[in-house]
Amino acid sequence: MDAMEAILTRRSIRRFTDESVSEDLIESVLRAAMAAPSAGNEQPWEFVVIQERPMLNRIPDAHPHAQMAAGAPLAIVVCGNSNREKYPGFWVQDCSAAVQNLLLAAHANDLGAVWCGIYPDIERQGGVRTLLSIPESVTPLALVVIGHPDEEKLRADRYDPSRVHRDGWSD
Repeated sequence: MDAMEAILTRRSIRRFTDESVSEDLIESVLRAAMAAPSAGNEQPWEFVVIQERPMLNRIPDAHPHAQMAAGAPLAIVVCGNSNREKYPGFWVQDCSAAVQNLLLAAHANDLGAVWCGIYPDIERQGGVRTLLSIPESVTPLALVVIGHPDEEKLRADRYDPSRVHRDGWSD
């Protein structure tokens, strides 16, 4: 799948088969995530890979909008490590770029995935931090639930020319 096809056909998938995700595919999506751009090339990200069924089943207790994790074979929490920042505060952009790369790599590898936001919600951050024993210097940004899709979604054209402003803001 070429890059434009992956970008334009990627959709949020919330239902998965029971088939596990191979270690090769996990490494592939993590390599893509870590290829994202970052401020000062500091790469402040950390990734928590969750595959154990009891832990996947507990994710909805920490994140109320991640019920699908209990039926998925894999979830990855993308975190920002403040000890790795060159430019404070830019970890959010850096890790968001990593999440998008991860989502596109999953789709390009025939996996389904959905981005469940954690940051800046304090309760979700605390719940995920406690569940996964994440240190205070590391902030969970997003939970990405991944698996072999058990649903199909049609391509969506979201281009809206009214949102494009040229050479300044225009109404």
